[in-house]
Amino acid sequence: MNHMKKGNGFSLRSRLLSFKFAINGWLLFFKHQPNAWIHFFFMVLTVVGGIFFHLSSYEWIALVFAIGLVFLAEMLNSSIERLSDVYTEKFDQGIKETKDLAAGAVLWSAFIAVIIGLIIFLPKCWELLKV
Repeated sequence: MNHMKKGNGFSLRSRLLSFKFAINGWLLFFKHQPNAWIHFFFMVLTVVGGIFFHLSSYEWIALVFAIGLVFLAEMLNSSIERLSDVYTEKFDQGIKETKDLAAGAVLWSAFIAVIIGLIIFLPKCWELLKV
């Protein structure tokens, strides 16, 4: 089914339907991507840590951005992988490199998120241990 149809202007029904497709994307992501649950686990751990340490608004903003970046990269990576697999089942060097680049984007976003987490949480953990 083609989700992209040309229309004439704004339609509340089509806007609501687009949310249905987006929510279905989230469900597919968590159903078919084991890494989604790994990211979710670390997100929960981060939120619990944030609540425990009473983070400032700016620290929360940084963490929400970092978490969002990781999920965004992983969902785009999953989309590229799935689309590539539909395109051809044969080995194709260009598709392999495209998939590798997308996976690299996920790794990069996770690296950034870890750095942000360390900047926020290491000093707080250090203070807790200094008692």
